[in-house]
Amino acid sequence: MSRLGGQVIGRTSVREKEVLIHPISRSPGHPISRLACFLAVFLLAGAAGAWNTDEGEAFVEQFESSYHAVESLRADFTQTYVSGGRTRVESGVAYFARGGLMRWDYQQPQPKLFLSDGKTMMLYVPSEKQLTRAPLKAGDDIRIPFLLLLSRFNLRRVFSRLEFAPAALEHQPGDRVLRAYPKKGLEGEYQQVVMVISPQLDIRRLLVILPDESRMEFSFDHAVRNGPMDRSIFRFTAPAGTEIIDQR
Repeated sequence: MSRLGGQVIGRTSVREKEVLIHPISRSPGHPISRLACFLAVFLLAGAAGAWNTDEGEAFVEQFESSYHAVESLRADFTQTYVSGGRTRVESGVAYFARGGLMRWDYQQPQPKLFLSDGKTMMLYVPSEKQLTRAPLKAGDDIRIPFLLLLSRFNLRRVFSRLEFAPAALEHQPGDRVLRAYPKKGLEGEYQQVVMVISPQLDIRRLLVILPDESRMEFSFDHAVRNGPMDRSIFRFTAPAGTEIIDQR
């Protein structure tokens, strides 16, 4: 057990396991939302900044195109989920590579691994000696949309409207803050999305607030594009004695 923000937080979230065991369904208040969490950063506070069409479109195009030549990406991350007065904070290192490859090495408060090899997503929890697997295409997990960074990264295809929102989230001088709105019919999936983007066009913070007001935020640091990366890190074999829950 660990204590965060005055709330007692248990071991690996049962809901997180349910994502893989039941990859399509979600119960009310579930932290998982496929479209809701695409490049998610959101905060209700703060007025929208003026959106000059030419300036805004030019910035979005520059931001998207900066990822077109990226073959791999590594970054330290902190993931925070807040719901019903409870807070869970986890941190580690995330790796991405073209071909649908993704690895989240959680280090705090306990080690665990979330991995995509391009076909299957896996959650391995060493303390429970358990590995859960599900097809990637059926996945409804908060981390899956990050794969789009290194493939068909197109914000305007995902959102109905974008605007600058400098007061929406704390940010450093030189950062740009984008707020995005859901397309028609997806309002029940999420309310708004805001992205904090550095002058180097790296994503600093991603936060989504779901319809039940729960929040999932990702903060990234020390991002490295196209650094040395052994693709073998996207393969995983469970240790002997591991319980395997296979939802293929």
